[in-house]
Amino acid sequence: MIVCRPDSPIGVFDSGIGGLTVARALMRHLPHENILYFGDTARVPYGVKSADTIIQYAIEITDFLLERQVKLLIVACNTMAAVAASAIRARSPVPVLDVIEVGALVAAHRTRNRRVGVIGTLATIGSGAYDAAIHGHDPTIAIHSQSCPLFVPLVEEGWLEHPVTLLTAQEYLAPVLAQTIDTLVLGCTHYPLLRPLLEAVAGSDVCLVDSAQTIAIHTADHLTRLGLLNPGAGPATHQFCVTDVPQRFQTVGERFLGHPLAGVEVVKW
Repeated sequence: MIVCRPDSPIGVFDSGIGGLTVARALMRHLPHENILYFGDTARVPYGVKSADTIIQYAIEITDFLLERQVKLLIVACNTMAAVAASAIRARSPVPVLDVIEVGALVAAHRTRNRRVGVIGTLATIGSGAYDAAIHGHDPTIAIHSQSCPLFVPLVEEGWLEHPVTLLTAQEYLAPVLAQTIDTLVLGCTHYPLLRPLLEAVAGSDVCLVDSAQTIAIHTADHLTRLGLLNPGAGPATHQFCVTDVPQRFQTVGERFLGHPLAGVEVVKW
């Protein structure tokens, strides 16, 4: 039985490291909230796996976090959100937010000319999940999608301002910007780390929708409505669980979070 209390942790999960941008946004926007992060580093990447396998993995992680008595689940992996969000919600007795749902809502509300660009991994773009979610809010919006497979390794390498990354961004965004979009969804949790570079390439007329920032804001609203916002009686705790290579997770994770990362727990199924 899940007993949700204001001091219960928020469960954030991802196929690996990218969801740490969501955790970072939560830490900044909700500094009193306890966070339990799960990265399935032994089985990443999810994008090359079947839908049935992704759903199975997502359910396993959901069950693990529910056993830790989380009060809210955040699916911080676009691939999992695209394939398994409904299965996660069916399994969970606590509220579930996901990056696609929130990103689509914000994009639909912010666009002025009803022309929206979406960038993401091959799996996320190929799923059509953002198209469906955005059209669920406004079917008249024209959506122009672009997969950007090189962005994830460039971010994990730390090449956030490297000339190679700039040239790659210019190449990827050129066909999307040619469609005169006014809103661009960063459809991968690695991409917020590239935001300054992407803003420079896209130009000031294009509004970037950062899934990490938007989901942090929606989390605050959701917890407030439910009466589960932590009042902040003491320092927040941030726990991190992975299924493999904790040293790499810690090294790259500190780059994502922008500060030292405490001990990492290795979970064996």
